[in-house]
Amino acid sequence: MIRLRLSLELHYEIAPPGCDFIFNIHAAQTDCQQVLQEGLQISPNVATRVDTDPATRNRYLRLSAGPGSLQVSYNATVDLNHHVEQPGNIAEIPVAQLPTSVLGYIYPSRYCESDRLLRLAAREFGHWQQGYRRVQGIRDWVLQRVQFAQNTSNSNTSAVDTLLETVGVCRDFAHLMIALCRAVNIPARFTTGIDYGADPALGPTDFHAYVEVFLGDRWYIFDPSGTAIPMGFVRFGTGRDAADVAFATIFGPVQSHAPRISIEAVPGADGRLLMPYHCPEALSMDA
Repeated sequence: MIRLRLSLELHYEIAPPGCDFIFNIHAAQTDCQQVLQEGLQISPNVATRVDTDPATRNRYLRLSAGPGSLQVSYNATVDLNHHVEQPGNIAEIPVAQLPTSVLGYIYPSRYCESDRLLRLAAREFGHWQQGYRRVQGIRDWVLQRVQFAQNTSNSNTSAVDTLLETVGVCRDFAHLMIALCRAVNIPARFTTGIDYGADPALGPTDFHAYVEVFLGDRWYIFDPSGTAIPMGFVRFGTGRDAADVAFATIFGPVQSHAPRISIEAVPGADGRLLMPYHCPEALSMDA
């Protein structure tokens, strides 16, 4: 059991007539991620509500704010108790046997144009032995061909763009891996959270995008950017791609400041401090 404490602050300057916001910054409650404590502060004090998507368990904070400054602060303490499996025991599932709830994650989406990568994916991965190892190989293929660099992409950058430009940030790595998995009929989804354990040389702690792939009977975690420690990811949301789970979707004129985020490991209920580490086993946030 790993216990993590996180906090984040978002600051905006809003122009008239004001803005509507939808935030995806609450830690998700899952089978393996228990939110022990959380707090939310909004300044100035405005009416808010938090809605939970029954299918994804994503939690969305919704509010409207008038002109002026807006500050949103969120903190939480969570326990992570991953399902752990040996990679050799994890098989791919034929499309005909996939649960209906998973089918949406084998189709192309806005940022993951898997239909444009069918020939590439078949050539590169079609002959590989199916299972967890093939997905790990797709992850490694992306990591080897794309360079991580800040400020090298924008909100319009797609998986095909990243493939051609061979540079990007975590969301670009995730979109490309997802598109390649879907191109060989493996369900894959975009996941957002906090990047515990990232190299400080990459800059301040930030929101992180990674991948979950449906294998066997659950979703397994993969980090194609290789910048953090998957065992330490705190999940916020899952979707088809970044369009579904942006940490902030804003409707109106606003100037955004860089988020301030921190995350640390803390002792658990038994007083022991367990630190996330890179492990060879497969990890899932589903029980």
